[in-house]
Amino acid sequence: MPNRMSINTIHRIAQSLAQVSNRQDKRFAVVLHGGEPLLLGRSGLAELLSALREVLSFDYPISIQSNGILISPPILDLCSRYRTSLSISIDGPKAIHDRNRISHGGRGSFEEVMQGINVLNNHSDREFLFAGVLAVIDPESDPDEVYGFLKGLQVGSIDFLYRDGNHSKLPHGKSSFYSTEYGAWLSQLLEIYIADPDPPRVRLLDDMIKLVLGVDGTKEGVGLTEFGIVVIDTDGSVTKNDTLKSSYDGADRFATNWSIYEHSLEDVLASQDFAAYHAAQQPTSEVCRACPDLKICGGGMTLHRWNDESAYDNPSVYCADQRLVIANIRRHVAAFQGQMLP
Repeated sequence: MPNRMSINTIHRIAQSLAQVSNRQDKRFAVVLHGGEPLLLGRSGLAELLSALREVLSFDYPISIQSNGILISPPILDLCSRYRTSLSISIDGPKAIHDRNRISHGGRGSFEEVMQGINVLNNHSDREFLFAGVLAVIDPESDPDEVYGFLKGLQVGSIDFLYRDGNHSKLPHGKSSFYSTEYGAWLSQLLEIYIADPDPPRVRLLDDMIKLVLGVDGTKEGVGLTEFGIVVIDTDGSVTKNDTLKSSYDGADRFATNWSIYEHSLEDVLASQDFAAYHAAQQPTSEVCRACPDLKICGGGMTLHRWNDESAYDNPSVYCADQRLVIANIRRHVAAFQGQMLP
């Protein structure tokens, strides 16, 4: 793939997004990620954001997922102008973050990320610009330490993610399908979160709590809400959710080689190719379909269900973890509802 999108590709994408927005009532979100989207530089980013905003009003959220290293006041001024928020990837304090986020020179990136966050926190429009942080869970870390550090960054939202992995290649730190290293970590986090009188939003826990209470969730990977996600690569090719790459080589590719140069996004969205991919979000495993927690867990992320022998027809590799967290949430909800009874 090219390192950067060409101007021609940018305008082709904007054209196709305009067609979709004109023909459907539902708003959609545009997320710029990579790699590192700020490698476009200020002029490249200006070209992209201006092209998007020419066809998408401010009702359509545009956001950037960044490692924060290339944040500068001119970049933030540009994002403010085009109403584009930023979420920063940081996993916790230096020792935790640098364990897995290494620069090309072999060094940890923590100090550079923190410099970017400081620039972001000092911008006059930081309340809009700083959408929150994304942290990948390290089950060997201390949830109290991680939560306290991330809250101290003055963020309004923390998005914790399970690590990529599946039944054939277990996630880091998980010893078996039945083990609950991640569930234990999240259950500890839940206790810390509930005890905090002034917490930031923790998306994963918030959505699971809402789902236990019977309210729809908004986060991919929990609940049964379906998401229509497509990825447009730097060469203009259109693919499935790129997280599927961790299942097997080519898992993120459609049967048809869709391209923004030869097809419209409407062509993609109306295809049987897309319909089959979209339907795959719903779990097919009999274990999931019979599970009393299905409406909350949703079967987890599709990539976590993969097995080299049975494809996606399995519960999430994080099934035991999810069920442990859900049980603890149910316990807290029941205790709270008991307190509210006359």
